[in-house]
Amino acid sequence: MENKVFIIAEIGWNHMGNMRLAEKMISSAKKAGADFCKFQTWKVRRLVKGSWDIDGRKQIYDKAELTDEKHYKLKKICKKYNIGFFTSVFNLDDLPLLRKINKKIIKIPSHEIYNIQLISKCLKNFNKVLISVGASKWHEIKKITKLKNFKKKAILMHCVSSYPCEPNNLNFKKFENIKKLSPIYGYSGHYNGIDDAIVAISNGAKYIEKHFTVNKKLPGRDNKFAILPSDMMKISKFRDFYNESFKFKGLNVQKCEMDIYKNYRGRWSGK
Repeated sequence: MENKVFIIAEIGWNHMGNMRLAEKMISSAKKAGADFCKFQTWKVRRLVKGSWDIDGRKQIYDKAELTDEKHYKLKKICKKYNIGFFTSVFNLDDLPLLRKINKKIIKIPSHEIYNIQLISKCLKNFNKVLISVGASKWHEIKKITKLKNFKKKAILMHCVSSYPCEPNNLNFKKFENIKKLSPIYGYSGHYNGIDDAIVAISNGAKYIEKHFTVNKKLPGRDNKFAILPSDMMKISKFRDFYNESFKFKGLNVQKCEMDIYKNYRGRWSGK
């Protein structure tokens, strides 16, 4: 199973709380070849004070917040379209709900890379834990690898938390070091395009996450740099090609080579 590459459509809060729009995004992601749709779980009442209180972001957070009911609704819609559902978690208090909805997989966003208690709880209570390592110091990443169940359940996701991320900041050299820490690893990209995903797949990433939308003109920053279904389809096609090309066919001559093996070897050399 883990020899395959899986694609995650990071819908996040691009739906702005509109379940009809969310369903359109989910169905579009499925048609474009994604394996999962990922959302974000938070409660505005837990938000600490900051510039978002006066610059309009808090109003956006209010609108996009997922109630418990909406979490179940989104999971039901994903099931309808036969695509996986999970979310990013920011707070310990949301874990009981998320485990009840789907204990198979959860995401730790870069914002919480330092939150050892949250990561430890997820490693204990979920089967698979994707951990974005953007905006983190190397010693913080190394600290995570010492946690119980890390090697069994964790998937480190190379990530640069810049929105959008320019090519000269993608830092795939760091990815080479991340690969040494995590038995299975992935990539969470914020580049405004698909080339970063192709590079990640080509370098062994098994989980590819890209922000996804159906219209870049929708409200919110994330919609503006998210990829469209046509771009997601290109990544999916490359993923399919990659999965096929890495099917192991043994070390000896393949059946498809037998004509050359039997009839062409020595044709010109006589040996």
